[in-house]
Amino acid sequence: MSTTLSLLRLARISNLPTVWSNVLAASVLAGGLGMSELVLVAIAMSALYTGGMFLNDAFDREVDARVRPERPLPSGEISPGAVWGIGGGLLACGVAGLSMFGLGAAAAGGALAAAILVYDAWHKGNPISPLIMGLCRALVYIGTVVAAGAALSAPIIGAALALLLYVAGLTLVAKGVAFRSLPTFWPAALLAAPIVLGLADGEITMASSLLAAVATGAIGWAVFRSKSGLASDRERAVGLLIASIALVDAVVASAHGNVMLALVCLAFFCLTLALQRVVPGT
Repeated sequence: MSTTLSLLRLARISNLPTVWSNVLAASVLAGGLGMSELVLVAIAMSALYTGGMFLNDAFDREVDARVRPERPLPSGEISPGAVWGIGGGLLACGVAGLSMFGLGAAAAGGALAAAILVYDAWHKGNPISPLIMGLCRALVYIGTVVAAGAALSAPIIGAALALLLYVAGLTLVAKGVAFRSLPTFWPAALLAAPIVLGLADGEITMASSLLAAVATGAIGWAVFRSKSGLASDRERAVGLLIASIALVDAVVASAHGNVMLALVCLAFFCLTLALQRVVPGT
């Protein structure tokens, strides 16, 4: 495998469109960002995301050597030093990029980088790791809103918390602890949170209703696939749930009056699924 493909796998590059959709949805909640500002924030958040993915593999290299020896680090496709350096450098670049929008945005970027490091270093055997992972995505919303110069109002904080809950539910599915039996179906409520809250805090229109139906269908199908008990099915389900982050962002954007950006989020959902066929999302 080429070094380039190894780097793309380490970065989970196929999931990046869901980070961009987070930025778009948060910008709608904040009242809008100019195109150049949107691009800069998206680049900064992309650097933070990919840096976190590199460091995740760096921290997990010993475990992966036992259970996932085909991963780029344990297979020797790339050196640990390079992964540590790239990951740390990307986190620094992400924080630096957000600092262009002021001290508040720099602080939000620093908080996101810190949450990423805590998750990467302490997600094995940590019962609250799904919440920490969710916090990382919620801080993408918060960082974008702060970069836009908007106040952290109740609807914005609510949307960020709903995204936190969704990602926590997704993480529980990835860990294989959800949907094994009726008592373990409670993460379904977490996955529904951003759709329900997005419609409750915004407007129920034809566009938002249709997008909510699409998101509900995709999430429901992922839940169904995850129940089969096969590792391959659960991996596909997790990939679909990751891609569906862009769908719940589309619901948020449309419910708050920006159908155009909602459609872009829908396109990012399709792009994520397409990229996952080339570079695995997990």
